[in-house]
Amino acid sequence: MTARPSPQDREERRERRRLRMRRHGRRAYIRSVYFLPSMATLGNAVCGFAAAYVAALPGAAVSTSFLAAHRFVIAAYLIFGAMVCDALDGRLARFARHTTDFGGQLDSLADVISFGVAPGLLCILMCRDGFAEVVRHVPLKFEYLIWAIGALYMCCAAVRLARFNVSNEHGEQHHFSFLGLPSPAAGGMVAAWVLMQQDLADPAPGSWAWLAATFSRLSTACLIILPLLTLGCGLLMVSQIRYPHLVNRYLKGRRSIGRLIVVLILVLLIIVAHQYVIALGMVGYILWGAMSAVARMRRARSLAAS
Repeated sequence: MTARPSPQDREERRERRRLRMRRHGRRAYIRSVYFLPSMATLGNAVCGFAAAYVAALPGAAVSTSFLAAHRFVIAAYLIFGAMVCDALDGRLARFARHTTDFGGQLDSLADVISFGVAPGLLCILMCRDGFAEVVRHVPLKFEYLIWAIGALYMCCAAVRLARFNVSNEHGEQHHFSFLGLPSPAAGGMVAAWVLMQQDLADPAPGSWAWLAATFSRLSTACLIILPLLTLGCGLLMVSQIRYPHLVNRYLKGRRSIGRLIVVLILVLLIIVAHQYVIALGMVGYILWGAMSAVARMRRARSLAAS
């Protein structure tokens, strides 16, 4: 006759059974992922990787291919393609009602590539080619300064995404604002500025001489501002400034006809001159968050003083 197991033995068996079931469930979870959202997230990463690759191609003086001749413009559009994929993966996951921690981690890893590495590298290469004369005269200090700005931007994007992963909560009710500038907005700002600068540097054939000269000066000014803009976007990503989620806060649900007309006008302007409208819109979004933070601080000080 066998002895009955003690309560302590039974508890140990139950604990071992729970551990086995947990390990099996984790392995099954890793083996199975939700296909469409994950494919959109990987498309985001591929677009970012392609943007970095195209931006690093030899210039038109070395290669006559179309990619090399327009590498910065194509890299900027690829970053916008990554933004589209980044918007799609979350929508697909919420539409299928399958938001998982795996998808969130994969999304942040893809964002580091598309909105951290690619814009930082694009800024470095643009400034290296645009300031070739300056770099030739001061080869060490200036080139290393631009490299440091791009590296700092990439580090800020990684820190911002890590902070988002730690504090993120599932559900769109928690996504009406962001703490710090979102990394897609920062990457989109750099890409939009590059598109505007490249369009100014390449005026339409047959333009008046004074107009071409004005565009050339504006292009040089945009190129000078680019590293400062990249640095500012990087620091704003790790700031405590709140930025609104425009779609969730202002576009979803029932809205007035006036807001519909405003959105329609913006869409038409983007179709007509997207290089300038997107860049100026991104600048407005960044300044909006900063000015809102300043207004809140002044309001809090006035309330404390009264």
